[in-house]
Amino acid sequence: MSHKILISVGSNVDKEHNTHSGLQALNCAYGELVISTIFESESVGFKGSNFLNLVVKAQTVDSIASVCKLLKQIEDKHGRVRDKKFANRTLDLDLLTYDQQVCKEPVVLPRTEIEYNAFVLKPMAEIVPNDIHPLTGKTYAQLWQEFSNEQQRLWPSGMQWSNAAT
Repeated sequence: MSHKILISVGSNVDKEHNTHSGLQALNCAYGELVISTIFESESVGFKGSNFLNLVVKAQTVDSIASVCKLLKQIEDKHGRVRDKKFANRTLDLDLLTYDQQVCKEPVVLPRTEIEYNAFVLKPMAEIVPNDIHPLTGKTYAQLWQEFSNEQQRLWPSGMQWSNAAT
């Protein structure tokens, strides 16, 4: 059985290269990807370079644990260091949703940052506007419309990526 997954992608270290390479790795793992606009945003929680952020929609037959393991492997191949929660990132891949699954293990789903990080919610509202958040009962478009954190600025980066580029 195939499952719809949404993955957040972020990078602020060699960000164009790592974002492109991370998308290629996801494309190799999951086939056709639907990607949001690639946004640029200021770092949240620490002082650092601006991030590139986007959300990817893919299909998988893998379990939640297998998806999380693969995302960590891709991050590791891109030199990801896991010493601090808020720090510069070569590549940050987070499983946001797995169908409508709600769980705490092996990872919290849906991810809590969906509701409070503009760089996650706006791209989700763009690619799956009518999907319903399994805890709030609201669509991602509604959640984005109601989003009120003016301090989280983001803007289109201008960076493009296409599955055909792999």
